Amino acid sequence: MFVTTVTPRFGNIDGLGHVNNTVLPEWFELARNPIFRMFEPDLDLSHEKWGLIMARIDFDFLGEIFFNGDVEIRTYVKRLGNKSFTLHHEAWQRGELKTKGDAVLVCYDFVNKRSKPLPEDIKEALAEHLIPEDKNE
Repeated sequence: MFVTTVTPRFGNIDGLGHVNNTVLPEWFELARNPIFRMFEPDLDLSHEKWGLIMARIDFDFLGEIFFNGDVEIRTYVKRLGNKSFTLHHEAWQRGELKTKGDAVLVCYDFVNKRSKPLPEDIKEALAEHLIPEDKNE
């Protein structure tokens, strides 16, 4: 599991007094940086080096997140395939699960415009973060 702590900003709050739902995809993306660094340690976004694309994201909003408290983003590897993998993100505030969601990432060759196999060393590193089997979603 990867853990990223986010402090809500005043500008993240909507007219209803809680963190706007559009903010969570940004926080979950921020929490993917350690995974991105597995593929490209310098985060070089050139087409010759960058090797991931986002294929899908989805979220379930379970409770309101408020301004006055840090949010812990927990990131697990949910599934490992040959060319893609699925991450599971959770946003926790004050010990309560507030939002959960999945992101499917595909290993991609931008020069040749096609998917490619996950490198074995990265696949092994990702496997260390597989979601525990006894974890209830």
